[in-house]
Amino acid sequence: MENENLNVVSLAKPVRKGILRLIFSRFFIIAVLLVLQLTILVMAYLQFREKLPALMNIQWLFAYIMIIYLFNSSMDSSAKLTWMLVIALLPIPGAVLLWWTQSNFGHRFETKLVKKQIDMTRSMLVQPDNVIKEIERDGSGTDDISKFLNKTGCFPVYDKTQVTYFPLGEKKFEAMLEELEKAEKYIFMEYFIVEEGYMWGRLLDVLIRKAKEGVEVRVMYDGMCEMSTLPPNYWKLLKAQGIQAKAFSPIKPIVSSHYNYRDHRKILVIDGKVAFNGGVNLADEYINHIERFGHWKDTAVMMKGPAAKSFALMFLQMWNIDSDTPDYEKWLSLPGCEVPEANGYVMPYCDCPLDSYKAGEAVYTDVLYRATDYVHMMSPYLILDDELENALCFAAQRGVDVKLILPGIPDKKLAYALAKNHYKRLHEAGVRIYEYTPGFIHAKVFVSDDIKAIVGTINLDYRSLYHHFECATYMYKTDCIADIEKDFRDTLAKCRAVTDESIKNEKLSYKITGKLAKMISPLM
Repeated sequence: MENENLNVVSLAKPVRKGILRLIFSRFFIIAVLLVLQLTILVMAYLQFREKLPALMNIQWLFAYIMIIYLFNSSMDSSAKLTWMLVIALLPIPGAVLLWWTQSNFGHRFETKLVKKQIDMTRSMLVQPDNVIKEIERDGSGTDDISKFLNKTGCFPVYDKTQVTYFPLGEKKFEAMLEELEKAEKYIFMEYFIVEEGYMWGRLLDVLIRKAKEGVEVRVMYDGMCEMSTLPPNYWKLLKAQGIQAKAFSPIKPIVSSHYNYRDHRKILVIDGKVAFNGGVNLADEYINHIERFGHWKDTAVMMKGPAAKSFALMFLQMWNIDSDTPDYEKWLSLPGCEVPEANGYVMPYCDCPLDSYKAGEAVYTDVLYRATDYVHMMSPYLILDDELENALCFAAQRGVDVKLILPGIPDKKLAYALAKNHYKRLHEAGVRIYEYTPGFIHAKVFVSDDIKAIVGTINLDYRSLYHHFECATYMYKTDCIADIEKDFRDTLAKCRAVTDESIKNEKLSYKITGKLAKMISPLM
């Protein structure tokens, strides 16, 4: 990359290396405290069981009640089987754990806050009537999926929005730097991972300068960053530079189920006129400045036009979760922009794990069921529930060209083994699977029939589809769809095909690990 030797901004102090870094880290302290709490709970349970054996029958009755509840719940069948296994191995603790997770203990308050923000903003953005009438006439189903998504929030379909596709994180990074320099009113950034280094340092330099110029700069990152890539007080360091910052759901030494729900979104909005979305986080491997797991293949899109305001709304909903004075009107009422010569339609949308809608999976399955020619996909992970696996198989079995590109070099061996566990059934149904030999695929891309595409943060795994806050960009007849399909074909040329022979001769360790891990995949 150019300017690799340029000095970049760093706010965090150098950290100790090796074992001392681990021992004195916040991660180690919190882990010890969590283990201590769990140990106390287990010991209390054992003491209770030994001293009050007469109540064991009541506990068994409770376990049976939870099994009946499980059979009658709306939970995915794979998840039901996993919980049945847990209860079979540990009847009482397993039943208590099921009750604990299903009772929303630990995130009930957070659910109310999220719902309040969504309800408050359902009519913040206006759907242009002419757009709905236009997409209703062509029978593509885009109007149907927009109606579904608008039950979960506020997701208009826009025209006059130009979309640029970036086939690599490096290309997105260059465009981010260029567009940030143009900011006049505000910059909103929401990312799953922020890590100090070349990429973040270059961006931070621009953010600090813009904040000094009077631009409102807000940065939000997932609280897990404080356990891995950033110090726990990093938001204070940013604040000292004039940047407002928050860590979403920071990890604390208290046993709670709400830690399961992470902010996996990647959003940058500038003045409500430009927005970025895709798989690229703010760390050096995403732009191949450093190498992890071979070449890092990632993708993103940039929108210029009215669709950018949808991402501003998504950002503000998350930012205002804990705010008593939400400021939606101030920022959403600012004039946007239109690109009259832009073709097609754009619908940014997000998925919330705290409601009953599986928005991310619904959009993917809708594309698969409506496809007539092809569906081409890229994903870093493949941990499927029955519904999505059936949709993939059905599309292939009715003659649709279904191709899926996965990593050739994994970042997580267990997830890699689980993906391979799906290969046999998918391959037999006609789904063609390929592995990216130069390295790791982190892109989350669907493209279909030369008219539809999705680029965003949503992986083909349980974590993205059920447990994370996610977002994506749905495109219909936009000019960049040809670029997305071309990138898929170019990437395909660098892949090895999964065949009957390769499935048969797969490493025994992957076969065994994949089959064992399949039993607990919904909990991963």
